[in-house]
Amino acid sequence: MSDTASAPPRARTARLLFVATILAGSFLLFLVQPLVARMALPRLGGAPAVWNSAMLVYQALLLGGYAYAHAIGRWPIARQATVHLGLLVLAGLTLPIALADLPAPSPGFEPLWVPLLFLLTIGPVFFVVSAQAPLMQRWYAADSGAGDPYWLYAASNLGSFTGLLAYPLLFEPNLSLGAQSWVWSLGYGVLILLVAAAAAARWRAEGEGAPLAPAAAEPIGWRRTLLWLALAAVPSGLMLSATTHLTTDIVAMPLLWVIPLGLYLLSFVFAFNARSALGHTLARVAPVVLLLAGGMAMVSQGSGGLATAFATVLMLFVVAVALHRRLYDDRPSPARLTYFYLIMSAGGALGGLFTALLAPVIFDWVWEHPILVLAAAALLPNRPLVAWMDRLGLDRAGRRISILVLLILATGLSGLLYRWLVEQNDALVLLGMLGIAWCGILLLGHRWAVVAVLAMLMLGRGGYQTLWASIEGTRERSYFGIYTVRDQDYAGLRELTHGTTLHGLQFTDPAERREPTTYYGRDSGVGAALGVLPQLAGPEARVGVVGLGVGTLACYRQPGQAWDFFEIDPAVVDFSRGEDGFTFLRECTPDAPIHIGDARLVLETLPDARFDALVIDAFSSDAIPLHLVTSEAFGVYRRKLAEDGLLLMHISNRFIDLRPVVAALAEEHGMTAILRSDLDKLGPGISPSIWVVMSPDAGRIARLIAVRRDLEWERLPAPAQSLWTDDFASILPFIQWQSILGK
Repeated sequence: MSDTASAPPRARTARLLFVATILAGSFLLFLVQPLVARMALPRLGGAPAVWNSAMLVYQALLLGGYAYAHAIGRWPIARQATVHLGLLVLAGLTLPIALADLPAPSPGFEPLWVPLLFLLTIGPVFFVVSAQAPLMQRWYAADSGAGDPYWLYAASNLGSFTGLLAYPLLFEPNLSLGAQSWVWSLGYGVLILLVAAAAAARWRAEGEGAPLAPAAAEPIGWRRTLLWLALAAVPSGLMLSATTHLTTDIVAMPLLWVIPLGLYLLSFVFAFNARSALGHTLARVAPVVLLLAGGMAMVSQGSGGLATAFATVLMLFVVAVALHRRLYDDRPSPARLTYFYLIMSAGGALGGLFTALLAPVIFDWVWEHPILVLAAAALLPNRPLVAWMDRLGLDRAGRRISILVLLILATGLSGLLYRWLVEQNDALVLLGMLGIAWCGILLLGHRWAVVAVLAMLMLGRGGYQTLWASIEGTRERSYFGIYTVRDQDYAGLRELTHGTTLHGLQFTDPAERREPTTYYGRDSGVGAALGVLPQLAGPEARVGVVGLGVGTLACYRQPGQAWDFFEIDPAVVDFSRGEDGFTFLRECTPDAPIHIGDARLVLETLPDARFDALVIDAFSSDAIPLHLVTSEAFGVYRRKLAEDGLLLMHISNRFIDLRPVVAALAEEHGMTAILRSDLDKLGPGISPSIWVVMSPDAGRIARLIAVRRDLEWERLPAPAQSLWTDDFASILPFIQWQSILGK
């Protein structure tokens, strides 16, 4: 950084002012992103693709803001300040932040509807605030004695990182959405004052509106521009693909999406600081880290666990630092600063476009992740750690032979690694990975050979299985998730997995295929209640099921009953109804209507007192669809239930204890609640499950306990102190950290 201590008092004051302005703007930018996503949750659900779509909008608006900063950067500071402050005030008229009123999207149009919602909600203020980083650096550089302004970009991303962490740790647990919006609006007002002060400081220093001199501008060729685009696009896309890969195939941990984005932002802090020893060191070792950790980029179906998750985020951080450091080293003079940041922003938007919009349409799995890892390998600084070929005195032919031998060795080890992985020989798997990685390390300095070795390592460490699933066509990707169908012939089972979570299971033997499985066994909370529903609600009971899965619950239907299913993802319906899919629906409820769309919104359109039993089973992977577990959502359920109806909620989760949350909601809405934990002595095909059964009629609950007195029913624990609402909810107090750390 600049030597602030030796600068004159006026210069030190100016530097502090510019740092404060940039920090404030970046803090607000990354505070508003999760804030708006949280506002939209009741309408969007919690699929990883929703966050990726939001990030795409933010990157597009950031690109627009950088283009605007570049366009006005040639004007005198007085004119720039007048225009920018005017736009800040105009955008401020849209505050406080409120979700745009858009009609619900038709099925299949979510990838377009979600970005439009975010654009209309936050577009004006995000656009104008996003211009802060390049514009303030340009103003800072207007003083010939200010020095290199690029270090301010590190400060900008430090503000972004702080804003990102402040939301889940401070704002969400302590403030309602309305209060969060007002606090953000107050911060926006402070930012306007800081921008005005910065403009005044430079206006005086520059000399009453004198234009910035463009004479020192250096020519920038198209090759250099394309390199900047690539160096910005790959870390941006990798950040999003790592998020999807982690939450889909490794471990769907709460708040996990914060980690990749936070590390991505933090990478700029070290990369854009010439004095950062850590930035220099990470750039040097990045190819080695990429070989060791990037080799797991094709791991799928939860076969990695927490170690793979750690390796993935470590790789993202190191690679992002190295690529951003290469960008920093190639930065132009301050006269071309805004153009440089414009190209950087365009690269970030391209990476987001590829990952958030194109990849889900093109690929059936998160193939964008290994593609971007390989692209990173092609772009990283690639210098030998040890010049062993020089020391051996190899001529050109000898070098080529050595490269070929190492490539053949890596290919052979890749095949062995796959075999050891199938045999579950962990020791040999580790040795195989290290052997292939060592081949890559010896090849450093030969860029495309290193890329080939990394591809071999990916294939051996899970890639062959992942690739084979795509070739077989047993996997399908939708906006809401990645689904895989597998037949376990040895066990006579067919399974559907959604990311790391088993989504459904069916016996393939015709004599058993109507038997309920997984979380819906006859002794589970839902199985116990639906099995005796005629005794509780009569022979013509009306049943609603939110969350179709493979339709397992359908075979609890009994003659005279009327059933409705609610499912947000058309791909799930295809699996449940397809000729080659699961047969629960076809055999047990062939005439039951399936309502496509967000269940909470669809339920609102149905008559009140519609159901005698309503099942809420809409959890995707281990993510929480928060909008289905709020007081407003329970109000909808309560209205749609008969006065003595049953509300059954599935709350099994590896990482979050929802029992106190549901206890508070049941108490708020005057319902008696009991808990059924089906965790021990499970039969074939049955998974551990936790269900809460509630009813506004305490007698109905007592009757259920009496009829199924062979089961152990429990009281719910003490209600949570804070009631979850659409306006206020936080999962932090309910995270089971021991489960996360012991994964």
